[in-house]
Amino acid sequence: MKLVLMGTNDFVVPMFDAILNAGHEIMAVFTRAPKPVGRKQVLTPSPVNVWANNNNLPVYTDIKDYNFSPDMVVVVSYGVILRDNVLNSAQCINIHPSDLPKYRGPSPIRTAIYNGDKQSAVCLMQITKELDAGDVYMRREFDIGENDTNEDVEKLVSKIGSEMLIEYLENPSKYVKKTQIGEPIFTRKFTGQDEIIDWSRGAYAIHNQIRALGAGRTKINGIDVKILETRVENGELKILRIQPSGKKTMDWKSFVNGLRGAQIELGK
Repeated sequence: MKLVLMGTNDFVVPMFDAILNAGHEIMAVFTRAPKPVGRKQVLTPSPVNVWANNNNLPVYTDIKDYNFSPDMVVVVSYGVILRDNVLNSAQCINIHPSDLPKYRGPSPIRTAIYNGDKQSAVCLMQITKELDAGDVYMRREFDIGENDTNEDVEKLVSKIGSEMLIEYLENPSKYVKKTQIGEPIFTRKFTGQDEIIDWSRGAYAIHNQIRALGAGRTKINGIDVKILETRVENGELKILRIQPSGKKTMDWKSFVNGLRGAQIELGK
């Protein structure tokens, strides 16, 4: 099958790799343009861009350059709105990591973890002009563990999504599309402000915040810190890994030893 692939992020790469290894012809790969990264703001290509280059596939970073007539367009975490020139060129499908219509939008995995959801799903869906509103061809449920992080769930979704894409592309006519049922729930992009810990929230709420966003920011005894890993035991939040401002990551015991016996004051 002749395909155009569109994607940007790390967890997309295993899915596109599975498609390539299945023997499909990749006509083009579209991804986001390189962006400045780090203190030196070095222009860095996306993981999908790097993958395409390593496999000698033609790469485009501007959707305006689209001028293809593939059998199908496969889109995963691309981050660009598709216009008529793409949507009318072929069937366009998408892997969306939520149980649609729940969690449409830019952050379905982080939102599910942040909200403490124990289950979600991966949907293979038709792309339409309305965001994440297309009919669903395939749906696979998965569990979210109490301590699973965004990275953990992304890896699981990547594995499930790869399997779904390979199955679907082998025989698309086998799958009957189903209209999404229910009231949509929309997600938003999380910001640095969302990392700030409100210690009045419960242990599980803070734990979910940290594992969803990768860190929680606060002050402990006047020191700016990032809390990187926690657990909840007997209803209490246990800090496992922490990074004081300007220092390396350390375990909680090492941080407390550095306080030299001072009483711990959270958020101060």
